[in-house]
Amino acid sequence: MEIQNILIISALLVGLLEVVKRVGLPIKYIPAASLALGVGLCFIFGCVWNIAIIQGLILGLTAVGLYSGTKSTIKSIKK
Repeated sequence: MEIQNILIISALLVGLLEVVKRVGLPIKYIPAASLALGVGLCFIFGCVWNIAIIQGLILGLTAVGLYSGTKSTIKSIKK
């Protein structure tokens, strides 16, 4: 997968996680949703199934880390 696609997928995942959260999915399910969306987006972007699963898991975990890191940074700024 090209670096442009990786950047696009990770940005899409962070945005989609925010949408999923606002729709009403409990926060404890956000990591599972991120993994599922990451794998799904890798399939959509045309990866072979075994590569899509591995890259989707990596991108899903990255998006969760970006999401939680941003959340904790905002909390610390507000204090």
